[in-house]
Amino acid sequence: MVSSGAFLFPGLCQFLCLFLGFFCSLPLLGICDESESDRQALLCFKSGLLAPAGVLASWSNASMGFCDWHGITCSATPPRRVVALDLESEGISGSIASCIANLTWLARLQLSNNSFSGGLPPELGLLSRLTNLNLSINALEGNIPPELSECSQLQILGLWNNSFRGEIPPTLSQCKHLQEIDLSNNKLQGSIPPAFGDLPALRILVLAKNMLTGTIPPSLGSSCHLTYVDLGINGLGGVIPESLANSSSLQVLRLMSNSLTGELPKDLLNTLSLGTISLEENSFVGSIPSVTVTSSPIKHLDLANNNLSGRIPSSVGNLSSLVYLRLTNNHLVGSIPESLGYIPTLETLTLHINNLSGPVPPCIFNMSSLRSLAIANNTLVGRLPFDIGYTLPNIQNLLLSENSFDGPIPASLLKAYHLRWLYLNGNSFTGSIPFFGSLPNLEELDLGHNKLEADDWGFVSSLSNCSRLSMLALDGNNLKGKLPSSIGNLSNSLECLYLSSNQISGPIPPEIGNLKSLNSLYMNYNLLTGNIPPTIGKLQNLILLSFAQNRLSGQIPDTFGNFVQLSMLEMDHNNFSGRIPASIAQCTQLTTLNLAHNSLDGHIPREIFKLSTLSEELDLSDNNLSGGMPDEVGNLVHLQKINMSNNRLSGNIPSTLSQCVVLEYLGMQSNLFAGSIPQSFANLVSIKQMDVSRNNLSGKIPEFLKSMKSLQDLNLSFNHFDGAVPTGGVFDIAGAVSIEGNYHLCTSIPTRGVSLCSAVVDKKRKQKLLILVLLPTVVATAILFSFIATICLRKRMKTNPHLQHDNEQIKIEKISYEKVSYKDLVRATDRFSSANLIGSGSFGRVYKGSLQFQEDQVAIKIFDLDINGAHRSFIAECEALRNVRHRNLVKIITLCSSVDHTGADFKALVFPYMPNGNLEMWLHLKDPENGERSILTLSQRTNIALDVALALDYLHNQCAPPVIHCDLKPTNILLGLDMVAYVIDFGLARFLFRTENAHQDSSATLSRLKGTIGYIPPEYGMSEEISTKGDVYSFGVLLLQLITGCSPTEEKFNDGISLHEFVDKAFRKNIHEVVDPTMLHDNSSATDMMKNCVIPLLRIGLSCSMKSPKERPDMRRVSTEILRIKHMASYTCMSDEAKNWQESS
Repeated sequence: MVSSGAFLFPGLCQFLCLFLGFFCSLPLLGICDESESDRQALLCFKSGLLAPAGVLASWSNASMGFCDWHGITCSATPPRRVVALDLESEGISGSIASCIANLTWLARLQLSNNSFSGGLPPELGLLSRLTNLNLSINALEGNIPPELSECSQLQILGLWNNSFRGEIPPTLSQCKHLQEIDLSNNKLQGSIPPAFGDLPALRILVLAKNMLTGTIPPSLGSSCHLTYVDLGINGLGGVIPESLANSSSLQVLRLMSNSLTGELPKDLLNTLSLGTISLEENSFVGSIPSVTVTSSPIKHLDLANNNLSGRIPSSVGNLSSLVYLRLTNNHLVGSIPESLGYIPTLETLTLHINNLSGPVPPCIFNMSSLRSLAIANNTLVGRLPFDIGYTLPNIQNLLLSENSFDGPIPASLLKAYHLRWLYLNGNSFTGSIPFFGSLPNLEELDLGHNKLEADDWGFVSSLSNCSRLSMLALDGNNLKGKLPSSIGNLSNSLECLYLSSNQISGPIPPEIGNLKSLNSLYMNYNLLTGNIPPTIGKLQNLILLSFAQNRLSGQIPDTFGNFVQLSMLEMDHNNFSGRIPASIAQCTQLTTLNLAHNSLDGHIPREIFKLSTLSEELDLSDNNLSGGMPDEVGNLVHLQKINMSNNRLSGNIPSTLSQCVVLEYLGMQSNLFAGSIPQSFANLVSIKQMDVSRNNLSGKIPEFLKSMKSLQDLNLSFNHFDGAVPTGGVFDIAGAVSIEGNYHLCTSIPTRGVSLCSAVVDKKRKQKLLILVLLPTVVATAILFSFIATICLRKRMKTNPHLQHDNEQIKIEKISYEKVSYKDLVRATDRFSSANLIGSGSFGRVYKGSLQFQEDQVAIKIFDLDINGAHRSFIAECEALRNVRHRNLVKIITLCSSVDHTGADFKALVFPYMPNGNLEMWLHLKDPENGERSILTLSQRTNIALDVALALDYLHNQCAPPVIHCDLKPTNILLGLDMVAYVIDFGLARFLFRTENAHQDSSATLSRLKGTIGYIPPEYGMSEEISTKGDVYSFGVLLLQLITGCSPTEEKFNDGISLHEFVDKAFRKNIHEVVDPTMLHDNSSATDMMKNCVIPLLRIGLSCSMKSPKERPDMRRVSTEILRIKHMASYTCMSDEAKNWQESS
């Protein structure tokens, strides 16, 4: 039976519901207002955004449930408020509206990896509940608002990878709950707020990749929870605070790429917490700290690219957890510690670009854990273990280049299946090249500059199995024979192929066109013949292409126009003929074009002069090109060097050439140009060297030339210029201007070969009178004198059989020098006073003196004609020096071929006087005043070597016919006031006539050759032909003498050992023992100088002084290499004064 209360219960419930609903409706009105505020804030935020379709589709007025909108998280219980806004990686752009601050319950704002731009609204500081703010990977800019410090609950601040500027707000340290701060990869400036070290909860601080300056706050080391610090890639200076190095909580310390200085903290490697230490690319000095702990957590240690010195402590081997060790590019010396080979976990060992020496400890090659071993650019010696491929089973990168390793390349390397990079270049490896085709992962193989040989080229076929191969370098070896067609089967990924400086012969295989990914192809300095195959045009990705210094012939293919990305094209010193293809103009990225020393003819295509990208060099010299130079040359506004010399170009020099305002070298000599030098050339403000000699130019020499401050060398000789020679500027620099062969010029001061301007005026005024009055007398006198001279000459020829030959030579030698008389030289030398005697040689004596028409002192070489060969030496010097002109070859000022006061033959040559004497004096003679040797710095020795090399390169490769000096030695190297070196004494010089009878001529010359013991090449003693390689040998000995200070004729070389062998032996043990200590004395950069200057120069000296002529390089390659050494080591090979001067400039 149901009670009556049961019937009353429904009514009671209805009443209670109505009552409660009415009662609760009053506060809910406020709750609805707050929810509406969040919805409006979100819609306001959306209004400033652009988003991909669908991302914000749910955000609309029609949808009242904003808690269900995409990216929105609301609180779980009423009132439902927005606590998180997460739109990471949605492709949204636009700005962050300030109305977002109306989301007052917001705890997490995650908008990273979008394209938000504009500034960060300061109203974000109103979000007092915000704990996580991540706006990283956007395009936000402006300052970081200091109002963020009002977000008192903030724990994570991520603003990395934006464009924020200004300083880091110090007030951020007021956010006491901050655990992570990442402001990296912005443009922030100023210093690191020291108060960051007082944040009690801070665990991660990342400020890398900004422009921060100042020092590292020591307070960071006091933060007890700080585990990760990354301040890399800034401008921070000072030292590492000891407190930071001694932190007990720090696990990762990354300070790379700053300007930190001083020594490393002594306990840095004795940490009990640090696992990663990255200090590379700073300026730390001193030695690497020792390790005293027996167990260390350090896994990653990078100290590369600093100025650390001393030895690698053997205690580094105590870092038993080490996986990565990188000490690259410091000044570390000594041997590689054996203890490194016993670190069981080591995977990467990188020690290259130091001064480490001696053999590599065998245990290093037994580290089965190693994946990367880089010990290149040191002076390590020895042979690679025969089983290296088995003992390094996991090796991926093996970099051993630029050391002194020798012996064969171990065949076991073919078992290192994981090998990706193999660099063995710059050593002395011998034998054949292994078949590397068994290495499927091989990507880069560099075997260049060794002594490897190959005739059958079978290894190339095997490399076709290396499908990932992107770089193959075989340059600078002894590879011979023809390139196989299988070269076209190499990897489709091959980008770089270096085959230069070998002895490769035969044609270029057409299959090379299959290598369609090639961007660099170097085949220069070989013996290649035949035409360039048309298939070369398939290599449309080429950027660098060099076929220079070969024997290639035929026409340059039109398909070269396919190289639309080509930057450098070198085809010089070949036998190419025909016209220059206009299609080259389609190579719209060209910066260098060198087609010199070929047989190209026809007009230069106008299209080439529209290549405004040409900036390095345009060299079309030594061809048979004709026609004029187009006005379009003015388009080459970025070009530094133009060489059109030794062609048949004609017409006027285009005035538009003056638009090439960065031009430094202009060579137009030996052409048929006419007209005058354009006045617009005054705009060539960067010009250093200009040669327009041997043309048909006329008119006045422009006055503006003297105002060109950069002009150092001006050659106007053998033209038809007239009027007065300007004075001032370059015209006042001795030897800087050549004006010979312009017979209508005059000067206001006495000048060799040029009349005084007053004499020119008198000549015009009295010309008619001289003709009418004096001509009959002169003719009669000349006839009488000729008759008497003929009788005397016949009598003398009977007593001196050499005279007839010399007379014929002197006729050849009738050059444009203004000859001086015997009396002039007697007066100039104070009757050949012993006080003026400055030297003597094989064929006479040298005096200093002063001539009336020469302002500066001169050196007068008097030939002792009683000595056998002196006549011939005089003729040789005249003939050689009248055909050559180079800044490092001494120039003849004048000569005397006459009789002395007794009637005997008298011959003399007059040169500029060099007050610094010869190189022999500087290397070996002591100063008579203080008894000490003069000291040549390494910089000066490098410059002297370069000067001599450039002079020989000119004689061998730029003279026609080539000139062989035959007596290069220190006494034949003079030093000017600025220590510029000049090669002198061509008394034994020979011309290399390359004809069918060349062998016969050379042999005959050799039979009369003397030379100097110690410098004369060994093949001359076996009656071989003279050649340019003989001069190369002499230069090699000279270079070794420059660096060691040892003469090749010293007593210690009397026991069968030569200077070459002496240096070569020391090179493999301790090179420091043979280096002249005076050039490194008290120099803080001595180790740098050894590495960057001395060792490379000694390598060149050894290479040049090889016994076999075939093993010696040519002087073009030698001079290029010395120039590279000079540039690369400019800071370490200079004296401190020179270094300061360069930095201030």
